[in-house]
Amino acid sequence: MPTEPELVVPTMEAIRRWSGVDLPNAAARAGLADHAALIAEIEALRGTLQFEEEPSGFEAALRACKESGQ
Repeated sequence: MPTEPELVVPTMEAIRRWSGVDLPNAAARAGLADHAALIAEIEALRGTLQFEEEPSGFEAALRACKESGQ
């Protein structure tokens, strides 16, 4: 079996303490290990995502109606 990410065992323990439930099988443990890759992918996006500079179409339509007094 490949080496598990560091977060697997502490997360398993936190789940057990919080809910009283142990991971049911190897597939559940593998799924938990997959979270490390997901977290890394999300962290790689940090600082690259930005809010739209212009309001969305719906928001712009609301402003237009308000400004024209409709």
